[in-house]
Amino acid sequence: MSSIGLGCAGFGGIGSEASLFGQGEDEKTAFSLMDHAFEVGINLFDTANSYGGGRSEEMVGRWLSSRRGRNEVVLATKVATRLGTGVNDGGLSRRHILQQVEESLRRLGTDWLDLYVTHQVDPETALDETLRALDDLVRSGKVRYIGASNIEGWRLVKGLWTSDRLGLARFELAQNEYNLLQRTAEAQVLPVTADQDLAFVAYSPLAGGWLTGKYRSREPHPSNSRMKLRPGPYSHLGGEQTFAAIEALAGEAAQRGVSTGALALAWVTSHPRLTSALVGPRSLDQFGVAVESLQLTLSAEERAAIAQRMLGLGGQPGQLAAGR
Repeated sequence: MSSIGLGCAGFGGIGSEASLFGQGEDEKTAFSLMDHAFEVGINLFDTANSYGGGRSEEMVGRWLSSRRGRNEVVLATKVATRLGTGVNDGGLSRRHILQQVEESLRRLGTDWLDLYVTHQVDPETALDETLRALDDLVRSGKVRYIGASNIEGWRLVKGLWTSDRLGLARFELAQNEYNLLQRTAEAQVLPVTADQDLAFVAYSPLAGGWLTGKYRSREPHPSNSRMKLRPGPYSHLGGEQTFAAIEALAGEAAQRGVSTGALALAWVTSHPRLTSALVGPRSLDQFGVAVESLQLTLSAEERAAIAQRMLGLGGQPGQLAAGR
């Protein structure tokens, strides 16, 4: 698995937000992004059944078919996000999982998935029911490995214990948000993945573009940016504490002669327990940050110094993202 993965949430929509279906990257742009990712050595393609109302999976599937690169790509998709108003239109019940994996396989034009990931937790469904359904998919050959996204450390441990107790396939990957403005994974999930030898994939390593320095204090957000189209997930970052932290990061990047975004991404990918970080460029120009970051490797001391420089502004690990 490549140290940087291509997040496909913007293909045909902006994530899972139904009101924005059709407003993301069109197929031509999506194909150019996947082509470029493949050319620079990125082999992890991450999508979900809910992204763009299924459009993302369809675009990835058509790209795989046209490029004949299925065996060279680590293909991941996710399940759980609510797709409709019906009682069985979301969650991690056996019925929903078995129905949705067939839909995902059809849209992706493949017989099997490298990674099938629970998109979020489902407190309404017993964990053993979810794991038994996922185990059946692994045993059938439709899924190679299973993982969990947006999961707490204690629940991940419970899942691993349940799999061990029942002899089921276990979560081999955790996928949570991790960046310089959101570090709760360091206390919650990374200790578990390290102890149990699981992969850890970080999403939003640039905090929705905030860590590139594109957003400015008291200035309107750029048109077509995530903060214009779907501000909700990052609206809490609009405070002066965040801008001060990003200014400190920009100063560090300038001293090194690199872009702010590349340094922020390298800070994530240089974590010793990080398997891959998902980036979601909307254009080939935005891909430059990811490519630039591949040339950077930070030592543990350098990572700590960068984090401390930002934390010295009043934040705490995992709490800067909640600052105003």
